[in-house]
Amino acid sequence: MNLIHIVERLFEQYGYLVLFIGLPLDFIVLPIPPGNSTLTYTGYLAYKGVMDTATAFTAALTGAILGVTITYGIGYKLGMPLIDRYGRWLSLKPSLVEKTRRYYDKYGDKLLLVSFFIPGVRQFIGYFIGIIRVPYRKVILYAYTGTCLWVLAFFAIGYAFGEQWHEVFALVEKYVRVLFAAAGCLLLALILFKWRMSRSGK
Repeated sequence: MNLIHIVERLFEQYGYLVLFIGLPLDFIVLPIPPGNSTLTYTGYLAYKGVMDTATAFTAALTGAILGVTITYGIGYKLGMPLIDRYGRWLSLKPSLVEKTRRYYDKYGDKLLLVSFFIPGVRQFIGYFIGIIRVPYRKVILYAYTGTCLWVLAFFAIGYAFGEQWHEVFALVEKYVRVLFAAAGCLLLALILFKWRMSRSGK
């Protein structure tokens, strides 16, 4: 049974509860059901009239924001104490966390708007911004906005393309991976270039 069939079976049995429970689980590194396909199938069910559009979208957004909030809270409350106590075994020193936080202060807020579209990153971003103690007002402004964009985008695929949602979803998943892989390579190249320039300057 593939992931799409799992999502369909879950909706048959639990309806809106899949959104309130399943989407938070997607953020807590237990992506069953997987977030992207869950949202797209929710949009499709709204298109079919099986689910009320406004209620389905609100439930999806609530579940996703709940997932971000829970993981942020876990990272904020438990992340640094664990690093202080066990970080040396994993080469994770408090000084490294502080250095990461400074980099985040320069570039990170805007990246939150797109990070939820990246599989694997979405499941860790809440913990990460909690560990480096991003202020909650910034979580509301950037993380919640990024979550809303993610929910809206995949919900819209299912709602707009209806019976063709499988094909469109597969294409989007494919090109999202390619796009972010290319962006990651470009970012790495820029970092290496700046590092070499700084070394040359010295």
